[in-house]
This record gives sequence, C-alpha cells and structure tokens, in this order.
Amino acid sequence: MSKEDHVARVCFISRIRPDRIETYRQRHAEVWPEMLQALHETGWRDYTLHLAPDGLLVGVVEVDDFDAAREAMAAREVNARWQAEMATLFGSDGPPDEGFVQLETVFDLDAQRAAAGLPD
Repeated sequence: MSKEDHVARVCFISRIRPDRIETYRQRHAEVWPEMLQALHETGWRDYTLHLAPDGLLVGVVEVDDFDAAREAMAAREVNARWQAEMATLFGSDGPPDEGFVQLETVFDLDAQRAAAGLPD
C-alpha cells in the first residue's frame, strides 16, 4: 500500500465574526512564512480555506492523521502566536483551531465509481 492510500481528506467548519470577515481575508492573504512552514512540516497538505459571506468557514486538508497533525501544530510556538492573533476574528471561545467541527464524508465520487467498477 502506498503512502497515498493512508491519506485522509478532512473537511471542517468554523465561524468568523461577520464584522471581522475582511480582516480575516487580509490576514490569510499574507500568512507568516514560519506558519506556512510549520503547517507543511506537521503534515498539512493541499490545505484550503473557503469563506462564505455570512462568516461560515470551511477548511479542507489532506493529512495522514488529522488528530496527530493538529497536535503537532499545537506544539509549535508559531501556532500559539497565530491562534492568539486570530482569536478575536472567530465567533467562538478559546483558540480557533480547537473549535473546528469535523464533517462526515457522505459522498465520494471516486470511491463510488471505483466500487461500481466504472472505468477512469
């Protein structure tokens, strides 16, 4: 089995305060290089964030182990600083990265096509 066979695509949601959406966009347009490197080093791959006009934030990431990747980031000093900077932008208490709600995958086109024996 290749490493790709172990990769999970995880989708999670959170909520940005509607009055802070523009600030959130600005901060994510220029994420600190050391934060980008920490995410890379702790196994976050193909990581994207999607923001709805009402502040709904949807994240999608590929990881070998989501809990392990989150724990590894939590141990990084740069993450503590980033979360402290971001905390006022979110509509929840506590560090923003601890408030993620992971969503269940209910449909996977590629998996169902493969199970049905359909050609590529």
